[in-house]
Amino acid sequence: MPDMWIDTHAHLDAPEFGPHGADAVQARELARARGLGLCVVPAVCPANFDAVRHWAHTHRDAYALGIHPLWVPQTSDADLLALAEALERHRDDPRLVAVGEIGLDFFVPALCTPAMRERQQQVYRAQLRLARQHGLPVIVHVRRSADLLLKHLRELPVGGIAHAFNGSEQQARHFIDLGFALGFGGAMTFEAARQLRHLARTLPLEALVLETDAPDIPPQWLYATAAERAAGQRQGINTPAELPRIGAVLADLRGIEAQALAEASSANACRVLPRLAALLA
Repeated sequence: MPDMWIDTHAHLDAPEFGPHGADAVQARELARARGLGLCVVPAVCPANFDAVRHWAHTHRDAYALGIHPLWVPQTSDADLLALAEALERHRDDPRLVAVGEIGLDFFVPALCTPAMRERQQQVYRAQLRLARQHGLPVIVHVRRSADLLLKHLRELPVGGIAHAFNGSEQQARHFIDLGFALGFGGAMTFEAARQLRHLARTLPLEALVLETDAPDIPPQWLYATAAERAAGQRQGINTPAELPRIGAVLADLRGIEAQALAEASSANACRVLPRLAALLA
């Protein structure tokens, strides 16, 4: 099977993948055997900048550098300087494809105080400026924050991917108008996710990219309910090897062949993260 799928968001350096990332390596090999050509591995803070870059170069993948909103409470100006220096140092690295994972999170209570909301926006805007300075797209974290994310993107225009999109159709259209693709993954596989599946079915095909967010956001077939976990059932760890099956769900929702969906979503990923195309050549 030719490499045709792209996982635009997988945290393959996460501790859930075991000591020295052995489980991630095994999962990546299985994903490649299933036709997954590239993973994009985003950083979440300066402490893992080297790890994601090392992964990308070792496993022929891609990476992004950024500071995740969940890290904002402990983020200092020195961290933003470290990001700026890393982007400058690796500016000619073809495997550096975006600034990310950045964004705003107004779901976690500790991040919703007035002071933290303001600080998140300061860190987000600083990273948008860095992306513009280096001519890179962004990978944005969107959780109960779409309208404010969009406001800042209009003021500091840059394209990219709205990761794990779960907003309204109007918000989706606004992201698309700004040159963004929308990331769909495991959440879309649940039949109860009616609004999300409606968007996956009806938004323009050229606006969709696929992702796993490994090891998080497991698809329906890996998910264990709270009651099942209490009874001792383990929840499966999401990996890029699940992406072709996630893609098949999206293809079925849209009434197209899986291969057509793979080709279209991969082309979309290469359009919004332009450096990916050379990595697939």
